Amino acid sequence: MLDFLNEWYLWIKMVHYLAFVSWMAGMFYLPRLFVYHTEHKDNKGFVEVVKIQEKKLYFYIQTPAMIATAITGSLMMIANKDVLMVGGYMHAKLTCALLLIIYHFQNYYYYRQLQNDTCKKSGKFFRAYNEIPTILFIVIAIMMVVRPF
Repeated sequence: MLDFLNEWYLWIKMVHYLAFVSWMAGMFYLPRLFVYHTEHKDNKGFVEVVKIQEKKLYFYIQTPAMIATAITGSLMMIANKDVLMVGGYMHAKLTCALLLIIYHFQNYYYYRQLQNDTCKKSGKFFRAYNEIPTILFIVIAIMMVVRPF
C-alpha cells in the first residue's frame, strides 16, 4: 500500500488540491445562496429556483468534494506520517479542516431549514456566516505555504 501511495503521491496531492478548491467554492457560494433565499422569501418563484441551486451545490459539488478532500488528505498522511511530527503547522491545518467539516454539516442544517421554510436566520446573519470559510481557508493556505511553526 505504501509503495502505491508513494508512487502516486503527486497525483493524489493534485486531486486533493482540486477537490479542496471545489469544496471551498461550494463553501463560499452556498451561504450566499442562503442570503438570497432569506432576503427574497416573499418571491416564491425565485425561492424555488434558489432551492434547486442549493440542493445541487450541496449534494453534487460540495459534499463529493469534501469526501474527496478527506480521502486524499488521509492517503497523503498515511504515505508521509512524519508530517505530523515536524511542526505545528499541520496540526493547525487539520484543526481548520475539522472546523470546515463542522461548517459543512452546519450548512446542511441551514439547508434543511430553508428547504422546509422554517429558517429564522436573516440575510445579515448569513452574510457574516459566509466569512467563516474564508478565514479558515486563509489559515490553511498560510499553514501549507509559509509553515510558520
